[in-house]
Amino acid sequence: MNSKNPPKKNNWSWRSQAFRGLIYQVIAILAIGGFVWFLAHNTLLNMRVRGIQSGFDFLKQAAGFDIGESLYPFDSAQPYWQAFLVGVTNTLRVAVLGIILATVLGTLLGVGRFSRNALVRGLCQVYVELFRNIPVLLQLLLWYVILTEVLPAASDAWVFGSFFLSKGGLNYPIPVWSIGQLWAAYGLIPGLVLAWVYRRWAKRQFEATGRVRSMVWMPLVIVLAASLLGWLLGGAPTALNRPFKGDFSIENGGALTPEFLAVLLGLTLYTASFIAEVVRGGIQSVALGQSEAAAALGLSRQQEMRLVMLPQALRVIIPPLTNQYLNLTKNSSLAVAIGYPDVVSIANTALNQTGRAVECISLVMLVYLSTSLGTAVLMNWYNSRSAIKER
Repeated sequence: MNSKNPPKKNNWSWRSQAFRGLIYQVIAILAIGGFVWFLAHNTLLNMRVRGIQSGFDFLKQAAGFDIGESLYPFDSAQPYWQAFLVGVTNTLRVAVLGIILATVLGTLLGVGRFSRNALVRGLCQVYVELFRNIPVLLQLLLWYVILTEVLPAASDAWVFGSFFLSKGGLNYPIPVWSIGQLWAAYGLIPGLVLAWVYRRWAKRQFEATGRVRSMVWMPLVIVLAASLLGWLLGGAPTALNRPFKGDFSIENGGALTPEFLAVLLGLTLYTASFIAEVVRGGIQSVALGQSEAAAALGLSRQQEMRLVMLPQALRVIIPPLTNQYLNLTKNSSLAVAIGYPDVVSIANTALNQTGRAVECISLVMLVYLSTSLGTAVLMNWYNSRSAIKER
């Protein structure tokens, strides 16, 4: 009996496309590895010939300089690696807050471009065209000049209740730390779990009965109620550390420096204009029939946007939105222009003191590479979850 199956191809033959692709990839990897080795070897050789010290041992030495802004205490006697850690936390603080604020503002502006009110629609368009076409560095300098020159001195600070706004920044009251705040933080954990359970239940109810339940406000109320319950169990502490006018500055309380506010405002307003265009493009990608079907079902304009248009637009919005998040994080390096102590500023100071240019630049590159890859992985995961599942 003759077999009708075609003869088996030899996968290790040069005629095999898969085999040729594998060989090309191996050659490319070897070429890249050789180029990197040549650069590293040549750099180290030149540094040795010129008597330039190399290595990361300087990270254990005392930094010898103070940092004007830090989330935790730091003084000049602490080592360089802790100084870099302060810079990283300052960078992440600006990036995370900027991403949250820019997303909220950009989404509102993007949705506002479809408003039936001509004034709202026009204001959103003017905002986008204005902030998108001004360089971000210029915007950072503009906000810094406004905050440090236009605002009054600390002695004549603008007072809004317990808040003070002056050239020294924004001062605000903060809770006096006690066991009650710790219990409130503990309350967040079961609150988040309950909110997750509620959202799953609300989704099943919607699929079974068609009744729409709150997917944002009710989970938020659950989380806040659980935190409030923890606060009550912890003794309900109400003591606040309130700021007040001193002889030369605003004392006590918490403070946001003009440098931090300028960076946060500049990055948020600039990136929000791009996110608004991303959201507008995503909504426009949804078929017009979806909007007509939502209107035929009797949904209000707000329900149509929240329940029909935006969920379908997410698959188009998320990939370019990820790019905007990455841009905001990388643009935070421009904060060095106005003296905000981010990781680039700390690295420049360490470089000038130790002369370890390659090492300092490598650390900065590693920080931005790690944050960018982490953001991309998180957004890709969310993109896969929000993608439309086809049967």
